Amino acid sequence: MVIEITSHAKERMRKYNVSDELVRSTVENPTSTMEGYGNRIIYQKKLNGHTLRVIVEKGKGIKESIVITVYKARSGRYEI
Repeated sequence: MVIEITSHAKERMRKYNVSDELVRSTVENPTSTMEGYGNRIIYQKKLNGHTLRVIVEKGKGIKESIVITVYKARSGRYEI
């Protein structure tokens, strides 16, 4: 799977201290997923006391994904 990360998502990854590997792991092996707006999918992974959320827009190719944003939320905020 080809995963492209936008500059906005890279800024958010730096802010939340999230590695490329963790983003890829969340997209490839999430704890849960849910539909977002349009062609977007929200991939979630439980971390220590937090939930990592990776918002991905599916590209034209079925194997292409574009990471729009990444952030950590308190565990109780989003149910997984």
